[in-house]
Amino acid sequence: MKKFLIPFLGSVLLCSNMMVAQEKWSSNRADGHAPISIMGDHTHNKGEFMLSYRYMPMWMDGLINGSDEIENGEAFDRYMAVPQDMRMDMHMIGAMYAVSNKVTLAAMINYIDNDMDLRSKMSMDFTTESSGFGDIAINALVNFYDKNRQKMHANIGVSIPTGDLEQSGDTPMMQNARLAYPMQLGSGTLDPAIGVTYLGQTDKLSWGLQPKFKFRLGENSQDYALGNRFDAVAWTAYSLFQSWSISGSLSYFDQQEIDGVDAAMNPMMMPLFDTMNSGRSQLDLGIGSNFYVPTGTFKNLRVGVEVKLPLYQDVNGIQMKNQLAGTIGIQYSLSTNE
Repeated sequence: MKKFLIPFLGSVLLCSNMMVAQEKWSSNRADGHAPISIMGDHTHNKGEFMLSYRYMPMWMDGLINGSDEIENGEAFDRYMAVPQDMRMDMHMIGAMYAVSNKVTLAAMINYIDNDMDLRSKMSMDFTTESSGFGDIAINALVNFYDKNRQKMHANIGVSIPTGDLEQSGDTPMMQNARLAYPMQLGSGTLDPAIGVTYLGQTDKLSWGLQPKFKFRLGENSQDYALGNRFDAVAWTAYSLFQSWSISGSLSYFDQQEIDGVDAAMNPMMMPLFDTMNSGRSQLDLGIGSNFYVPTGTFKNLRVGVEVKLPLYQDVNGIQMKNQLAGTIGIQYSLSTNE
């Protein structure tokens, strides 16, 4: 009896292990990572190391008051100059390393280029520019669930205030004037962040949900603090092939208004000097695609692209209207088993 029972039990155990393996969530496919604009979406196995680069442009054009578009004249009733359009280009370099199967550490540093076109009350057009390194983000991703092709991990991190807060430029009204709050390069405060990421997967479909909250500790060197921020994003992706997927996402954020005042900014000069015109909520639609190399010389290389269009935005006071944002990125894992 034993000579039949032992092989039978061994076969059952082997089949069970194979079934469990088949039910494990996998990153070895194009949709194994979230759309490229989403940070902290995945973890790694012990000893794995990943480098990434993202280029993230954003365009703003025109003015809104609350959720309604307004003309320059309405802003000129209160301010001496009015922003017309703005472009921000962010270059982000990231690194991830798994110290264990439970904990993955991540760090990100970015370089920012800002250009803003403005018009004075006397119909004089001018441009202000700022550029430099922004704040550094350090995060720990802690796995706490992995079963039935579903995973969950905690996102715990902090933003270190390395971005400059004294960016200045020449304007028709003043030489070497302090630039507006959105033109500065960092928050100037230590900003803890906490969130959670949920992932699910079938043979062809994947999905995820990630809510995160960032809050500010104290005031910065210029006597103000950016508002606390809540972000939530939900996405789904369809795997056309192991190497190619398409995705859609809905992302929402709520940024509270600035607390305090930079004394170098005259709030009567322009809307973006006035902290009453800070804080906004926004809902975006994202459309993206991921490309993944599963074998060969460039195994574990990923290329992603995503475009985001605002569906709804509501601001405090008078602010610029967000028009479009994009992300193009490359991720490369320096391991043979991602």
